[in-house]
Amino acid sequence: MADVPVEVKKVAPAQTNVPDVWHSFRSEMDRLFDRFSSGFGFPSLRRMFDVEPAWRPASSFSFAAPAIDMSEDEKVYKISAELPGIDAKDIDVSISGDMLVLKGEKRQEKEETNRDYHFSERSYGSFQRAFELPSSVDRNKIAADFSNGVLTITLPKTAEAQKPVKKIEVKSS
Repeated sequence: MADVPVEVKKVAPAQTNVPDVWHSFRSEMDRLFDRFSSGFGFPSLRRMFDVEPAWRPASSFSFAAPAIDMSEDEKVYKISAELPGIDAKDIDVSISGDMLVLKGEKRQEKEETNRDYHFSERSYGSFQRAFELPSSVDRNKIAADFSNGVLTITLPKTAEAQKPVKKIEVKSS
């Protein structure tokens, strides 16, 4: 049998408009493990298994969309966002159409000088979250309070929305 060289052409995979569900799932799982493990001082699990230079210092700066808690009672809706390390001046809460938009930016600078070295690190990150406002919100009375790294947005309900619910008797025949 003769050895005949065969030319192998590498063709890029066809582009599709289908979202990569597995990539999205892996990203979310990585984020979950990173949040879990960082609380105990362990290195990021992603960094342990991915190929990255071993000398790269792990930055203490990571900034994803903030954790949000939402609640409702008879009179108000409340949105609480955990924003540690951010100043009130770097937070923007606005209404655009039927959307409540929460934006923020975190800037961190670290500088260390020693006889043998000079270390300077700057990190920046921003986020934006948007929430559709229910029609029962009194838009003129929305308030935001920032205290101890937690932003609380209070969305009062309209007088009409606060009326007691009228029960309707269900009859069986």
